[in-house]
Amino acid sequence: MSTARGARARARIEVTAAIKDEARRQLAAEGAAKLSLRAVARELGMVSSALYRYFPSRDDLLTALIIDAYDSLGEAAESAHTEVATAGPRERWITVCVAARRWALEHPHEYALIYGSPVPGYVAPQETVPSASRVGLLLIGVVRDAFGGKGVARTPLSDGLKTEARRMAADLAPDLPPEVVVALVASWAQLYGLIGFELFGQFNRVVEDREPFFRHAVGRLAQDVGLVYPETGETTAGSSASS
Repeated sequence: MSTARGARARARIEVTAAIKDEARRQLAAEGAAKLSLRAVARELGMVSSALYRYFPSRDDLLTALIIDAYDSLGEAAESAHTEVATAGPRERWITVCVAARRWALEHPHEYALIYGSPVPGYVAPQETVPSASRVGLLLIGVVRDAFGGKGVARTPLSDGLKTEARRMAADLAPDLPPEVVVALVASWAQLYGLIGFELFGQFNRVVEDREPFFRHAVGRLAQDVGLVYPETGETTAGSSASS
């Protein structure tokens, strides 16, 4: 690459980063629904036509911010999991969940962008899916390792759910039993519900000492998906392990 082209590439990276930083500031101040390319350009001292060369539309900028947020969350969870990769499945599960909560508390506006109210008129494109899947895939991996080792406890499904459960398993984790996949999806939703309740104020005057409460709650979610307790080898009460 020539010196001139290298300088242009670096300049583009720097301007792109500046645009995203200003957009995140606007998210914090106004919310995603009011994000405006013209306002971003004005704050950066750019003409709108120049900014459109980096992001052709507001939706393109939103998509970039969403992917960045999902990747930042995924990296935080993966980094925390690496530190306990040789631990038992329940500890690994709780560690990933705690890392997700910690990231959300440190990045509340980015969390609101990806798990808050939908942005009117915006539909996330398929390109956001790999980044959005990182934490979920990490939790599936924890359960998969348990299933292939000591086993997991299975909660029986109602007849009315069995067809949907098989479809979900085929799409998400065909190597796991459908009843385990159903529990995983439910626990994934409850994890982000717990984080959202804390972040958006629903726990005010209800839960004061929140980290112990959160650890207890996600420990229960680990039990719901059938993870064997590494200390004793016991499974969920009233269920049997299956390997």
